[in-house]
Amino acid sequence: MEREMQPATHPGREVHLLRAVVHGWVQGVGYRDFVAREAGRLGLRGYVRNVSDGTVEVEAEGPRGDVERFLDLLRQGPPMAEVREVDHSLERGGGNFSRFELRW
Repeated sequence: MEREMQPATHPGREVHLLRAVVHGWVQGVGYRDFVAREAGRLGLRGYVRNVSDGTVEVEAEGPRGDVERFLDLLRQGPPMAEVREVDHSLERGGGNFSRFELRW
């Protein structure tokens, strides 16, 4: 089951792709909803999902500045979460997503 967020576009702005794995106490504390809400606020496209090892996986694309702000938010998380570490990569390119989704 997937929940779709608003479609986002970035005409005239170079797109960057963030891939991240978030470690810590990040499942069962509203972390995915937080991520989806902040991605929507920034107009990013991609997805967030829980992984069976207790981490949260995120892919997000959009303008570099927005993606970097989003990475800072991933490190912070919602009040109930305890983020220990965010492994990530950031690269030019994207166009893989039409909206931001919560995945299960």
